[in-house]
Amino acid sequence: MAPLRQAARVHDLDLLLPRGVLGRTDLAELTSERSVRRWLGAGDLVEVHPGVVVRPQRAPEWDVRAHAALTWTGGALSHGSALIAHGLLSRDTAPLHVLVNIEQTPRGASRVVVHRTSGRLRLAAAHGLLVTAVATSLVDAWAWAHAPGWNPRAVRDVAAVRQAVIAAVRERRVTTDEVRTASAVHGRHPGVRALEALLDLVERGCQSELEVFGLLHVLQLPGLPGCVHQHRVRLPDGRRVFLDAAWPAARVVVEMDGHRFHSSRQDRERDMRRDAGLSVLGWVVLRYSYERMTQDPGGCRREIAAVVARRLHERGVAG
Repeated sequence: MAPLRQAARVHDLDLLLPRGVLGRTDLAELTSERSVRRWLGAGDLVEVHPGVVVRPQRAPEWDVRAHAALTWTGGALSHGSALIAHGLLSRDTAPLHVLVNIEQTPRGASRVVVHRTSGRLRLAAAHGLLVTAVATSLVDAWAWAHAPGWNPRAVRDVAAVRQAVIAAVRERRVTTDEVRTASAVHGRHPGVRALEALLDLVERGCQSELEVFGLLHVLQLPGLPGCVHQHRVRLPDGRRVFLDAAWPAARVVVEMDGHRFHSSRQDRERDMRRDAGLSVLGWVVLRYSYERMTQDPGGCRREIAAVVARRLHERGVAG
């Protein structure tokens, strides 16, 4: 006997709703409308959207909320919700975003933001959920984060979506050209110039929010050569490493240690081995923490400029 039919006979709701959510009509077909009404009346089920029931103890779960929203709307997760499904943003309790065709008119649900489009939907699957493609999701989330009149979370969303754009390109989930194409398809949207500027920085080699900050506020040294981002060097042990920001002629490298990296004992040991290998090759390594670089960008810039200028002079290279 099929598991759902067997569950229907014994009325095991956890088996009937393995994801914690199901359309009310579908559940009634497996059991009966009378049973569904009884479970709702007893609190064994709750109707979170019109025609969508969930197990109450699982209602707060992000996956359950997402499946419920898709069951109700017949659409796909979009914006930041799609980025969560893609693994580019952390799960949260914010309202879910769903994209539907313009002909669809779902009404009457709280904590779901429904967007409509007349264009062809470019969809993908992520962790069992129907979602918009990565590039489209990034652009939609970016535009929403830059629309404070519509989005009360805009200020906090901007930083998160910036990190998602950088991570998506760094992890080769998407290319900058694909994001630009999605932006053009979207049309003139909020934050379009800021997105173009960020993509330019990513194309120049920035692979983290701290590297973006560094390039904009620290690493431009008046009167001295520009740095090379993600400069590749082969260490004495044969490993090939990429340097955050390097001045090859001066043999100076700046390494930027962000919040999420370089914090464990293993990370520090790896960094020390890397720095030692660079020293053997004649490189001077300047390592800056997130706190130091963001709280004292001017001081960091002066230190870097002094070291680069001295090294260029010592090596007989014109600045």
